[in-house]
Amino acid sequence: MDITLARTFLTVSENGSFIDAARQMNVTQSTISARIRVLEEQLGRPLFERSHTGADLTAAGEQFRKHALALVRVWQHAQLEVRLSGEHRDHLAVGAQMTFWQDFLIDWVGWLRTTMPDIAVSATATSGTHLIQRLLEGTLDLAVLYQPSQPPGLVIEHLFDETFVLVTSSKASRRRRTDEYVATDWGGDFLRDHASAFPHLETSGLHLDIGAAGVDYLLKNEASCYCPRRLVKHHLAKGRLRQLPRARKFVYPVFVVYPESRDVEAYEPILDSLRSISSGAG
Repeated sequence: MDITLARTFLTVSENGSFIDAARQMNVTQSTISARIRVLEEQLGRPLFERSHTGADLTAAGEQFRKHALALVRVWQHAQLEVRLSGEHRDHLAVGAQMTFWQDFLIDWVGWLRTTMPDIAVSATATSGTHLIQRLLEGTLDLAVLYQPSQPPGLVIEHLFDETFVLVTSSKASRRRRTDEYVATDWGGDFLRDHASAFPHLETSGLHLDIGAAGVDYLLKNEASCYCPRRLVKHHLAKGRLRQLPRARKFVYPVFVVYPESRDVEAYEPILDSLRSISSGAG
């Protein structure tokens, strides 16, 4: 398939309008319409419901959207690898949930660039579902995440156990107030378990979708929240934060996921280095 057709489809679906898509892609509306018509003929189904208010995806369009995204990602990945091949002997595409990039994986990538400078590295942060999808489509070489599913063709290996602890920046002599609690999002499993354990905290006055932002908030404000212990251990050691010892802890296993069919000789040094760094992460 012409990758331009997939990009045009995605631009129309994002804008909900042929006119706005034409403006964004710097082509005429008739060009957009012609591309979508060709695509619909190739697939044998209408992809959009046209109306005077815009264009909405049909059921077939909703189904095609995930494939169009994959097609564009595969093409972009191929372009990147070809560009990098002139200067590097290999390219490693790494994905992880946002939590792992702070402190843990950034240190690992730094080690890779120092010890294996002839390997280019590209990194992405997204949800566990998208990471698995990208592994299956071949645009990621490995991913680090909590509680992954195991589709055929992927290997799942345990790295370490992540412990979430309740920490505070308020003074020990000061009584903690419920309205200073920060609700942080560390993924679906944590949110579900936290809601079950502390239903009264679901109405907290501050919710942060990016969990790691909770650490920054605590360092600038007197408050408390749950954080992975590896992210706050140096702040605890310096006395900038305090762990509340009687508070409940949440523990989740962390895994690396990679393809079954891989170049073992090329992968093993990379995986060994990740295992080594993981040994001190929990």
